[in-house]
Amino acid sequence: MRADVSGARSALRVRSGFPGEGVLIYLVDASVYVFRAYHSLPPEMVDRDGYPVHAVFGFARMLGDLLERARPRYIAVAFDRSLAKCFRNRIYPPYKAHRDPPPLDLEVQFERCMELCRCLGVTALSSDEYEADDIIGTLATRMREQGVRATVITRDKDLAQVIREGDVYWDFGRNPYSYHDVVRYFGVPPERFADYLALVGDAVDNIPGIPGIGPKTAAALMAEFSSLDELYANLDRVLTLKLRGAVTLGARLREHREAAFLARQLTAVMCNVPLEVTADGLRRRPPDLSALTRFYDVQRFGPFLRKQAERLAQLPSPAH
Repeated sequence: MRADVSGARSALRVRSGFPGEGVLIYLVDASVYVFRAYHSLPPEMVDRDGYPVHAVFGFARMLGDLLERARPRYIAVAFDRSLAKCFRNRIYPPYKAHRDPPPLDLEVQFERCMELCRCLGVTALSSDEYEADDIIGTLATRMREQGVRATVITRDKDLAQVIREGDVYWDFGRNPYSYHDVVRYFGVPPERFADYLALVGDAVDNIPGIPGIGPKTAAALMAEFSSLDELYANLDRVLTLKLRGAVTLGARLREHREAAFLARQLTAVMCNVPLEVTADGLRRRPPDLSALTRFYDVQRFGPFLRKQAERLAQLPSPAH
């Protein structure tokens, strides 16, 4: 496994040293915002060599606005490195196999976004073995053990499963969701979300669900049973539920039991990735204005981001 921690290569394991209650860490799922910028901004925005930089610009706007608005003490940005090398591909080769490889210009822009994070004083993390979701889930879990709550910046529904009491699920630019908002919005508690996805499937990631089980049925099952394991240990109870097709539902679940548990291996966010990072390694640092100036010169970015960087440099350093 390879992980990038502010440019350094290491295995990643979270160490102690975080202060207690009331402290937040912001965990950014970078890929969704890089993709959003790539598909929404004009590709005519190019660097001084003529290569597209519109995704870099959009991501820079988002991250700069987050830093200026939230002023986080701790923050990490997680990137997906590969669509085909994740451990999930070994478990189930068709996982995400229907997706086309990212265009070369997008791959280059991802690397520049990681460089931007370092210039802004933000830890950037990625791995060949694990996805950004797993890095975020691991950091959220380890920080929670030390009294640090997480604000997860994403629009990926899979990450709803890592939210617990006191955490926030926030698609930046929209309304943030608390734990109970997640329950109301998705109809399933975060603790049961991976099991829910295993039943209903996830077309985006090429994970087949149980035939004939849609979101409403899956949510109803997860309201009745605390987990996939409890469901399969009590399939006879399914007949007593007031669900459409309950008579055949139990048989259908029994027939596809192996597929359901395989799917849960894919839908569950790993929260024990071997990451090594200290509290200081996740602390927001002042931006390197000289490095940012050189970076923005190469990208041919105008005054907006430069002025924002100057404002960020004036923010008080996070308290110890």
